[in-house]
Amino acid sequence: MGLHRTDEAWLDQQWSDPATRVLVVSGSRLRPVQGEIRWVSPQEAPQGRRVLLGERDGVVHLAVLVRPADAPGPREEWVPLRAVLPWLAEISPDAAPFLFHAVGLAEWHHSMRYCPRCAGRLESRAAGHELCCEACGKSQFPRTDPAVIMAITRERDDALLLGRQATWPERRWSTLAGFCEPGETLEDAVRREVREETDVQVGDVTFFGNQPWPFPSSLMLGFTGVATSEEIQVDEAEIAEARWFTREEFLEEAATGRLQVPRGVSISSSLIEWWLGQPIEHGWG
Repeated sequence: MGLHRTDEAWLDQQWSDPATRVLVVSGSRLRPVQGEIRWVSPQEAPQGRRVLLGERDGVVHLAVLVRPADAPGPREEWVPLRAVLPWLAEISPDAAPFLFHAVGLAEWHHSMRYCPRCAGRLESRAAGHELCCEACGKSQFPRTDPAVIMAITRERDDALLLGRQATWPERRWSTLAGFCEPGETLEDAVRREVREETDVQVGDVTFFGNQPWPFPSSLMLGFTGVATSEEIQVDEAEIAEARWFTREEFLEEAATGRLQVPRGVSISSSLIEWWLGQPIEHGWG
């Protein structure tokens, strides 16, 4: 698909094909219709900035980025991507990558409005994947910020370390996470973030998996790790509370509603389910 981004004739051909599927993004919001994300034909799509997303099963998928003022339908019907995350997996296993790609590029177009070198006007190119300054010619490309997210366990009983941000409801918990700093390995980022947020020391760190996370432009890199200390002292800045959960405590508190953790497509949910050894039945999307 990358080679087609600059092929205007090919792009025009796909846009004239009724089989092409188009996702309309207002700002960085989506409009579910009867609980589903609706893909329309190019003929049904409004005017806006066209972005090439990719191809699946011989069908080309694009997005049209429109200003909120130009979006069809009532404004309250347009919701952020987080609002549709709980049921993404139920729609299609291939839905999330296209949605993440579309919303990530929409966020980038919204934030990258002027050239960082000369403050000149930026022109969209390469089917929405490049912004070129009309004044100095400097090109800008979508950036991705690496962030680590980790399931940390203690060695003596394999309990899991979870934390809760101060802005969250009291029952909401999740695995710890944070951004990688310049000059830092991902494994050291895991150890530093856990130490800074909870004062827990971490030894062995193992890569688990990754997930694009367009809020607004992160790549979540999942890890597992084994703690070398147990005492918790939260930083009281990012983390309001942290504690160890045994599997028995986790299942009991989740069943009664005292504990709510991420569910759905979130890699945090995958990390917790890996540790738990079974799907999460109670949680938040």
